[in-house]
Amino acid sequence: MTQLTYVLAASHSGSTLLTMLLNSHPDVATIGELAPGGIGDSPQYRCSCRSPIRECPFWQWVTSEAARNGLGFSIDDFPTRFRMPESRIGRRLLGSLHRGPGLELLRDMGLSLFTPWPSRIPEIIRANEILVDVILEYYHACLFVDKGNLALRLKYLLRVPSFDVKVIHLTRDGRGVALACMDPAAFADAKDPARRSGGMGGDRMKERLSMAQAAYEWRRCMEEAEHVLRCLDRSQWTEVRYEELCMDPDATLSRLFAFLALDPDKRSDDFRSVENHIVGNGMRLDATSEIRLDGRWQETLTKQDLRVFDDTAGEMNRRHGHR
Repeated sequence: MTQLTYVLAASHSGSTLLTMLLNSHPDVATIGELAPGGIGDSPQYRCSCRSPIRECPFWQWVTSEAARNGLGFSIDDFPTRFRMPESRIGRRLLGSLHRGPGLELLRDMGLSLFTPWPSRIPEIIRANEILVDVILEYYHACLFVDKGNLALRLKYLLRVPSFDVKVIHLTRDGRGVALACMDPAAFADAKDPARRSGGMGGDRMKERLSMAQAAYEWRRCMEEAEHVLRCLDRSQWTEVRYEELCMDPDATLSRLFAFLALDPDKRSDDFRSVENHIVGNGMRLDATSEIRLDGRWQETLTKQDLRVFDDTAGEMNRRHGHR
């Protein structure tokens, strides 16, 4: 079986940083998100190796090897996403968040009765298996790390017979997440404005949320994660806080590598010195290897912002240890 670790985290919780740190271990292979969105067809989008992603030798090799294994892979549209865009009913059923065993059973019944999902899902599973195997082969690694903010993706990965799945649930103070959602260019992207949006630049104005929207989205994502984690044996998953990772990265990574049955002493001390080809948050394009806790929400959010957050998501935040 293939060892696969899924980093489950709400957007802007530090999952790209954690993925890059896990990638510092020679037995780990990852591209960040195995089912990313938002790459599009821009020739300016850059791989974390800084090359335009279409010119990156790694991605050219992956495309070639995937084709050799019978998978038509394109950097524009990863075939690894559990979706069915051609079906209106399928889009609706697969667009909802994970809601616990009862409603998930209803989702599965609806997909089986009203869509071609039963014949489609083996194709998607096979695409995931092929890409994971190809990337593991490139890195000569034994464990693959995928990340995402969708517990529904984790649900389907857990059903792949060839995957031995463990989960790292990464959490962050929801107020920091909310600030990043309110202004992702300033608080959740590369420090250099020219490298933001994957190297395309821009202010990301269309992505900005109000505090009420941001707090709601974060709370729902956390609820979704709780639903799927309740279905797992406690030995299959562990939780780590972004704040803990930033304040004591060595101890946190040692604990995580032990959870994954990897030797912590084999990892590189400088996570940016190892080869990586990660897609995701713009911090992957920064130059510094310094790990610093981002607590800007404490100085930036207004009292009104904090009241709105607390009304919407304060209970969830306190449940995860943030006062």
